[in-house]
Amino acid sequence: MEVPSATEGVVKEILIKTGAVVKIGQPIFKIEGGAPVTASSHSERSEESKAPKDSSLRPAASVQNDSSKGVPSPIRKDIPAAPSVRLLARELGIDLAQVPGSGKGGRISNDDVKAYCKMLNTSRPTVPPPGGGMVALPNFAKWGNVRREAMSNVRKKTAEHLSNAWTSIPHVTQFDKVDITELEKLRKSISGTNKKISVTPFIIKVVAAALKKFPQFNSSIDMSTQEIIFKDYINIGVAVDTDRGLLVPVLKNVDKMSIMQISDELTAMAERARLRKTTIEEMQGGCFTISNLGGIGGSNFTPIVNWPEVAILGVSRGAIEAVYTDGQFMPRLMLPLSLSYDHRMVDGADGARFIRWVCEAIQQPFLLDLNK
Repeated sequence: MEVPSATEGVVKEILIKTGAVVKIGQPIFKIEGGAPVTASSHSERSEESKAPKDSSLRPAASVQNDSSKGVPSPIRKDIPAAPSVRLLARELGIDLAQVPGSGKGGRISNDDVKAYCKMLNTSRPTVPPPGGGMVALPNFAKWGNVRREAMSNVRKKTAEHLSNAWTSIPHVTQFDKVDITELEKLRKSISGTNKKISVTPFIIKVVAAALKKFPQFNSSIDMSTQEIIFKDYINIGVAVDTDRGLLVPVLKNVDKMSIMQISDELTAMAERARLRKTTIEEMQGGCFTISNLGGIGGSNFTPIVNWPEVAILGVSRGAIEAVYTDGQFMPRLMLPLSLSYDHRMVDGADGARFIRWVCEAIQQPFLLDLNK
């Protein structure tokens, strides 16, 4: 947002950092040699300087602003305020009729508008974070040296998003194992020396088919209207581990892509994420998310549903296990899967049917059409 300046001059010092959240009324930079831009603004400052110190703006807490209700009142023309002040009030959504003026005859200045806006901001009731009130941390320095480090923007957004998802969605996680012995043979047979295909594209292809079979998993819940939104497209987000934190770029229309196309797009998508080239558009529009931690390890985990989606599939590391088949134990490569879902939308039986369908489809890779 552009912030009008009441003076012209040279910016000598910037007081905020890039990416910081600036509060209303907080100084942004210092100007040296600030001559008034217009005569009207000069007149306003002259009148302010003549005002007694005890008349500095202190808006009463009882003053009500219609803009706080989401409907700004129209700004009247008979209010004593310069055009630049009216412009600032419009940009901030402030009703000038509610702003006490500190100048002569109640004339309103930019500082009056900013102070009134700050009063509204500070007098607003504090909303407790999801999951209850904020609990003060203990003094960790009592037990040894500590250091503080500001959260990155990605980490802050991740914390806010997952906190909201965890507290607003009643989670259930269904665990299962799938035999990928035959899939591993197929994967190796189509992987070349210069192009290695992972298991993930196959899982994405199967999940895309499962979303058509079970449309309730390709939906979102609108609690404000008590409606369910079903989607006729299939976009799957894939969690990518980066040095900035977890990002979830989205593959669009994966049901229309071949295994090879999915593999190529996955590789390019992960590379863009690690090079910090992922755009906002690439991270929007997901219907379902897959989080594959198999490359790191672990037997099972409980992924958090990526709101506003209703389900997420976690993939852990595969391992050779003895499986009893046809009267004898056979070594099979088993892959653990974890399906978390929104219990408001998905019943337990449907969750079990979905993950079983996915497992059975993966166990029959020869039925997959690799070209579409």
